[in-house]
Amino acid sequence: MTLPPLRPGALTRRALGAAAASLLVAASFAAPAQAQNTVIIGKGGWLFPGWESLTTLDKPGIDKVVGLIADTKAALAGRNIALIVPVVPLKARSYAANLPDGTRLSPEIEGQYDYILGQLRQAGIETLDLRPALKSVETGKQTAFYRADYHWTAWAAEAAADAVGQLIKQKFPRLGGQPGTGDKLGQWITQRNLGDLAQRFLTPEQQRQVGPDLFTVRASGQSGGGLLGSGPAPVHVVGNSFVQPYLGFPQKLSSVIDRPVSLTWQPGNVGPYATLLQFLATPDFQRAPPQIVIWQFNEGPFHSGPESPDQWDTASLMSPQTFRDRMQQGVRR
Repeated sequence: MTLPPLRPGALTRRALGAAAASLLVAASFAAPAQAQNTVIIGKGGWLFPGWESLTTLDKPGIDKVVGLIADTKAALAGRNIALIVPVVPLKARSYAANLPDGTRLSPEIEGQYDYILGQLRQAGIETLDLRPALKSVETGKQTAFYRADYHWTAWAAEAAADAVGQLIKQKFPRLGGQPGTGDKLGQWITQRNLGDLAQRFLTPEQQRQVGPDLFTVRASGQSGGGLLGSGPAPVHVVGNSFVQPYLGFPQKLSSVIDRPVSLTWQPGNVGPYATLLQFLATPDFQRAPPQIVIWQFNEGPFHSGPESPDQWDTASLMSPQTFRDRMQQGVRR
């Protein structure tokens, strides 16, 4: 049975619980606006996004993006809001063995994730290495990414959320909100779906050859943040479909820190900049800003600033200075 779709956008704590199992991953996927209309077809039906470079490291682009994030951190700090920036590693990094013969990560891309983390830390931006969390879920038939889908699995999303939650508890022992208001996770359920890369880019015959994937996700649990008197969420997640409720990142994070977690997400082609600005413009941010903002990025397009038409759709494009101006205005409003 196809579940009713959930529209991306800003979700309050009350909405998150109902949304947890109401979205098929494929419905949330959007390729970059000017992406090559292709995927890399690997071994065993493994598919990889053809628009994420496996050969070229764009250090100047990464450095400019880190500068924008540093400006955002400084603006948020002016309102006593902390910023944490988790970066999702490349799917091809985790499953390089499943790339087709003759296709491999270049030495430069092998070092790309470490370069991104190093530049963030050098700029004083709180981040963490998610590779150990993703590796930890690879037991038996569990994988960190879906075979024919762009996204990480719910197992990986929860492992990443746990790592972020442990960082929060370490760095922010005086977290706002009341204990006992975190989410209670539901039971695991399994659905059979055709991965989004297969749906969007393969012919019907290729789709039959690849076949569907098993999506093991959580059924809706209890939303502790919806309890009377629980108050505003001290942690807010901003990101793309990797942190959507279907995959369980915000619910697991809420469970780990035992506090409400709210969310603003958009499909990947909207980009992290327009999505952050959307959150800053909400009445909830102006009325009761969170103590911590989790701003999620992906390794593949990390080098792309807000002016990049090869990554973001037209409505999301803006110059870096326009982003700075709108971001600072949104924070101060």
